[in-house]
Amino acid sequence: MALILTFLGKGGTGRTTIAIATAKKLAGLGQRVLLVGQDPTPAFGLLLGASPGADAQDVGANLQAVQLHSTLLLERSWEEVKNLEAQYLRSPILKNVFGQELGILPGMDTALALNAIREYDKSGKYDAIIYDGSGNQDTLRMLGMPEILSWYFRRFRQVLTDSDVGKTLSPFIQPVTSAILNVSFSGDSLGKSSNNESAELLEQGKSAIADPHRVASYLVTTDNPAAIATAKYLWGSAQQVGLTVGGVLLNQSQSTEAIATEFEPLEVNSLPNCATPAELIDALPDFKQARKAPRAITIDIPARQVRLFLPGFDKKQVKLTQYGPEVTIEAGDQRRNIFLPSPLNGQSVKGAKFQDRYLIISF
Repeated sequence: MALILTFLGKGGTGRTTIAIATAKKLAGLGQRVLLVGQDPTPAFGLLLGASPGADAQDVGANLQAVQLHSTLLLERSWEEVKNLEAQYLRSPILKNVFGQELGILPGMDTALALNAIREYDKSGKYDAIIYDGSGNQDTLRMLGMPEILSWYFRRFRQVLTDSDVGKTLSPFIQPVTSAILNVSFSGDSLGKSSNNESAELLEQGKSAIADPHRVASYLVTTDNPAAIATAKYLWGSAQQVGLTVGGVLLNQSQSTEAIATEFEPLEVNSLPNCATPAELIDALPDFKQARKAPRAITIDIPARQVRLFLPGFDKKQVKLTQYGPEVTIEAGDQRRNIFLPSPLNGQSVKGAKFQDRYLIISF
């Protein structure tokens, strides 16, 4: 499986140039690299010095690139949906709706991009995938999608199973699905996420995002105060989706003690003022160092504590609530639902404090 790298930061700080330089550096080290561009405009190809298409193609030794086009991705995904429908329904109803007719709704771009990256990763053709996305909250929501969807799936599924409606319908689920579909479900199977392919896929996505050996990001900023503030905000927001931030790339600037303090304990790497990706290659860090970054969450069962690393926020910006068996953390514009292990599940929060950029919750 590939290492997936992406870059977060304010627009205009050089994220795309750095993404291209990173792809070329890793390819030069002999790794099989795929560079994925979310921007469909000609700007991506001009910076790359090539014209990537909607399918991965060679743009250098050990280096392939693809420029994502949401309309084409939607067409392909829609065909997969129709094939699944034809497999499970005796009388498919979507066969007369064509992917070429569909428009892109808000949010589709990121969902389609995430699925495309998943499929490229699954192919086994690459050692590293460099994703050049928007680099803001949209990218974080994309990477946090497995976590959020699994929560919706888990909670609403259980609500249905426990409800009077679910209990009433349960005896009829098996005969109805047998009569209409080519598969047979029971009421009990609806409550077992382990038997559901979608739930397993979401769990795999969550595990990958939380593993710095699999997915990591780097902050890109200049010495501009607005760029630094944005990078810090995205740093904290990344922790809310479980994404590792491995370090800081200070573009076109020299690091100072004040800047280093802002991003402790991350390493700040100063990059020269270069016009092209090729000139940046030698100044880029070893991206494997992301594995040493603080973990977004640690659960200490003997101490009955959960520790969340939330840099970029202060205690006034963090809200802790507990509804039902899970704990919800709100910081910035992100919410994270923490599914507690069995020794702590269902236990009430005894206390919480914000200390050294960590939210420490006691049970």
